[in-house]
Amino acid sequence: MATLKPFRAFRPVKDKAFLVASVPYDVISSNEARDLVKGNPISFLRVIKPEIDFPRSHDPCSHDVYLKGEINFRKACEIGLFEQDKNDSLYIYMLEKDGKRQTGIVGCAAIDDYFNDIIKKHELTRQDKEEDRKNHIRFTNMNAEPVFFAYPSVKKIDDIVSTIKKTKPVYDFKTTDRIRHVVWAVSDPKLIQSIVDEFDKIPNTYVADGHHRTAAAALVGKELRHKNPHHQGIEEYNYFMAVHFPHDQLQILDYNRLVKDLNGLSRDEFIDLLNQSFDIKSNGPAQYKPQKPHEISMYLEGNWCILRAKPGTWDEQDPIGVLDVTILYEQILKPILGIEDLRSDRRIDFVGGVRGLDELEKRVNSGEMKVAFALYPVTMDQLMSIANSGKTMPPKTTWFEPKLRSGLFVHMLG
Repeated sequence: MATLKPFRAFRPVKDKAFLVASVPYDVISSNEARDLVKGNPISFLRVIKPEIDFPRSHDPCSHDVYLKGEINFRKACEIGLFEQDKNDSLYIYMLEKDGKRQTGIVGCAAIDDYFNDIIKKHELTRQDKEEDRKNHIRFTNMNAEPVFFAYPSVKKIDDIVSTIKKTKPVYDFKTTDRIRHVVWAVSDPKLIQSIVDEFDKIPNTYVADGHHRTAAAALVGKELRHKNPHHQGIEEYNYFMAVHFPHDQLQILDYNRLVKDLNGLSRDEFIDLLNQSFDIKSNGPAQYKPQKPHEISMYLEGNWCILRAKPGTWDEQDPIGVLDVTILYEQILKPILGIEDLRSDRRIDFVGGVRGLDELEKRVNSGEMKVAFALYPVTMDQLMSIANSGKTMPPKTTWFEPKLRSGLFVHMLG
């Protein structure tokens, strides 16, 4: 059953939390991070993306970069920017955007749950990205950012959390993207135990966002076990930090695709090939967002088309085969555009739905990309079904929004 462990978090002092809190390391580039920290020397980006303190030409994966992240955090603690809670605690973290709320529980998951498949995954990881996060943990000796987990909603847990949310929070602020972040600290041992006991009844939790950080935390924890001749199983490196959200509060946005060229085809030749698998309707310059499964929007040469997959292009019995990302790959990207490996082919790029259709138009109109495809989003039920089946989704299938803020909680491994 799922493990949820309280811990003594390092947290920013209350009046500085809104300045410390940053977007996750993997949603912006190093250059974007450099721009964001201008005028804000205490941004947590200096810990999770420490390459911004080096010249742009410097290798972002060099050991001195990871060491700089540890140095920056240590300095932040020395000047009183961060303090460690005196008692093991759980934390309630609510995000609110456009009137929609989702509330999670911040605690530690067990690395054994990862290796024993109690924690379910739905994406493959890339070795280079995994190694990057492993090195960050090795050099800093901490989980700097919580991963984003989901669990099948439980009414008793919902009721406990609702009661806690009636008390005074430790943080309550809005970020520039109009997202409200509210945090409550729970240190009462009886209240903590009531939440932990309910989690112990949950058969599985699910990695929603953060597969690379999850894998890195588990693998480094395992390394530290092997290095410790006095290992007992209760050390902090046996656990890693996660925010656990009930599945029915989460929203998955579309994750869209852009391709640099038509693989040597003319526009008419490309459209003729599409006609074999799709019913095509022109929408002119007017944007169109897919309204249902098996409907794909395509932007090409200043016009939008609606592609409706013909019967037989998907497999209702296959939880992966029924996905629109699979239909797009099997019917267009691979056979027509010649894109075999979505994880390594540089002719394709991915854009989260939070950026909207305008971003797709912008990149095609600039000449950087030739064609864009907008997809209907995957559901949480589909995600959990696929994870339970042991299968993995194609890369870049889910985009969760709103994103967690990093820097509000830090879990030290020793």
